[in-house]
Amino acid sequence: MSRYSKEDIVRMVREEGVEFIRMQFTDIFGQLKNVAITASQIEKAVNNQIMIDGSSIEGFVRIQESDQYLHPDLDSYTILPWRPQTGKVARLICDVYNPDGTPFIGDPRGTLKRVLKRAEDMGYSFNVGPECEFFLFQTDEKGRPTTETSDEAGYFDLGPLDHGESTRREICMALEQMGFEIEASHHEVAAGQHEVDFKYADALTAADNIMTFKLAVKTLAQKNGLHATFMPKPVFGINGSGMHTNMSLFKDGKNVFADPTDPRGLSKEAYAFIAGLLTHVRAMTAITNPLVNSYKRLVPGYEAPCYLAWSASNRSALIRIPAARGQATRVELRCPDPACNPYLTLAVCLAAGLDGIEKGMTPPDEITDNIFAMDNAERAARGIENLPSSLKEAVDVMRTDKLILDTLGDHIVSQYTEGKYREWDEYRTHVSSWEIDKYLTIY
Repeated sequence: MSRYSKEDIVRMVREEGVEFIRMQFTDIFGQLKNVAITASQIEKAVNNQIMIDGSSIEGFVRIQESDQYLHPDLDSYTILPWRPQTGKVARLICDVYNPDGTPFIGDPRGTLKRVLKRAEDMGYSFNVGPECEFFLFQTDEKGRPTTETSDEAGYFDLGPLDHGESTRREICMALEQMGFEIEASHHEVAAGQHEVDFKYADALTAADNIMTFKLAVKTLAQKNGLHATFMPKPVFGINGSGMHTNMSLFKDGKNVFADPTDPRGLSKEAYAFIAGLLTHVRAMTAITNPLVNSYKRLVPGYEAPCYLAWSASNRSALIRIPAARGQATRVELRCPDPACNPYLTLAVCLAAGLDGIEKGMTPPDEITDNIFAMDNAERAARGIENLPSSLKEAVDVMRTDKLILDTLGDHIVSQYTEGKYREWDEYRTHVSSWEIDKYLTIY
């Protein structure tokens, strides 16, 4: 049941002195979009009467079918705390609909809702706790982003080594004002790298929270003269940024992944969910790791998982089971990066896990050894496959997996693959500074 009614939203806008409302939605490539309306239009907004030109959104619709409507999720209403407190700005997260009142098949949020309905029909609710990493970089004299940081901190360090500490604190305070429960924030391994962890939530709320989080981080960094980036691997030779994704299924208020009678404390549903992820993860990678740059993070030596294995504790495995048990039992998928579209990422993760449960899949043996220390022959002997090594390979593999294709739907698949093949081709044909440095003088 919704917390807010239409009447509640209209009343709060008027009582709280809100002058602008941002009607937010996400395109298929994970970019946040919005239409800003004045407070005078709030009744139209809550009655689903705000229109957008879908042909102007990459991957949405053609020019001859451009009209689309925004249906706000009323429970997503919140005031943006970094905006002026006189003439306040609020936001509503929206689903995209066709003029005939049907959901738009290319709306990523709608895609996640369809998979969640399937889980609900099986008796499950799906909870997610993301761990989003990002970099804070300095800007140049013209305000343009650089990859430089005066930060000298490492994992869990604090000021004065951590030059981004005050910005990170401001981000946490803003998010708490918006209703987030911040569980932890800290400096990460690389210079200029940070992580903020917020409490798990149902999957739809978690995806909404990820989009809100990215907006808050970028906005407040800019306010402080810094540039925040969720690019997976912005600097050669140091760790990249991931978005480890912790997942659990609940039924009747109980965590179905927990089984105290099992030596590892895991249920048959948990093992099957893990098996489903491992079965489909190579095809999911085009979604969970969506950029050319993503595959420069997924290499050995920088703590990023690139091998298909699972373990109760081994951080070199793709899937890890954190130590907490009982109601806190969860499966952690370590490959996603923060550039992904969270709605599509959680949709394919859930679909893969449910497929494992429906088919009664069994995962391979747990790998407790350091996979990074194994050579190719040892990994092959133990049946450990690799994730795709490039965006093109990832998209090629995705196109062979019927479950992932059906989960995304024909529209998103066609638009997404077209965009990603185009991105790969631009990268493939671009002459990089590395090539100039390597070859220009010698040849």
